[in-house]
Amino acid sequence: MKWTLEEAKKQLSSIINATSLEPQLIYTQEELVAAIVDPELFQEFLNWRKNAAKTSLDQVFKQVQQLCTEENYSLEIPPRSDRDNPFTEEENE
Repeated sequence: MKWTLEEAKKQLSSIINATSLEPQLIYTQEELVAAIVDPELFQEFLNWRKNAAKTSLDQVFKQVQQLCTEENYSLEIPPRSDRDNPFTEEENE
């Protein structure tokens, strides 16, 4: 549910109780300034962020490669070809 900052100040206990149903969003005019969420949802987010920060690009590529192997998927790589490069061409004046 959307709340204005003024409403949120007056009805904080109602907002906290409503977090069990859905995140409660607090706005000043049209700008989102806060979100009050269920503690379990927030803990899930913290765990996700902690794990995401530890994941390197190498690990992600390995996971993708493993998924491709499991799904018997192969990526066809087209043959290389040269293309015009205007920076290496000599200017004709």
